[in-house]
Amino acid sequence: MARRPAAQILLIAVEEIGRLLSEAAESLRDGTTACDPWTVRDVLAHCSGSMLRVVENRGHRFTPEDNEIDVVERRSWPFDQVRDELQMTAQPTAARIDAVGGALDGLGLGVWVHSGDIREALGLADPYAAPGFELGIGLLEERSRRKEFSLDVHLGERAITFGSGPVAGDLVTDIETFVRLAGGRSPDPARFRLTGAEPPDLVLFG
Repeated sequence: MARRPAAQILLIAVEEIGRLLSEAAESLRDGTTACDPWTVRDVLAHCSGSMLRVVENRGHRFTPEDNEIDVVERRSWPFDQVRDELQMTAQPTAARIDAVGGALDGLGLGVWVHSGDIREALGLADPYAAPGFELGIGLLEERSRRKEFSLDVHLGERAITFGSGPVAGDLVTDIETFVRLAGGRSPDPARFRLTGAEPPDLVLFG
């Protein structure tokens, strides 16, 4: 059986995170991220903790307060232990995402967006155009259906519809900036043109 896109993108994101952190200098592990005040270590701990909860069927509501519990729990761990937990939990988490038929798709997408947070903290160019972005754009488009307005979105040669309901305007940008907008990650105003909505209207997380 083919994996759900959310399961595929989770595995891609975990592989990317593991590769980057195995190559990164130790001094960068406590670098700040877009998820202020979380560091690279904290984002890693959040992803790992969330995935383990899903595998063990003891998920919480994934509120900021709940997420912070998982981060604090791992602050005393050696960095490599947190990274190893993430990697060991990836396949079981992907299997759970497949098994529940959509209820956990947001987890796979969220881990992928967090891979962009880590890429940015490590200084990579266009960090949110991370490996797997083809799947990511489709998942963001699907998640946007909860919005009661819609925008015609032009991402270079790719066109998608953001939201549902009457068309309110359009967005012209690039893939990296679109992920920033949908994730609430401080996009460069010079890299998008938006009509019929404001940037906060596009945020799909939080």
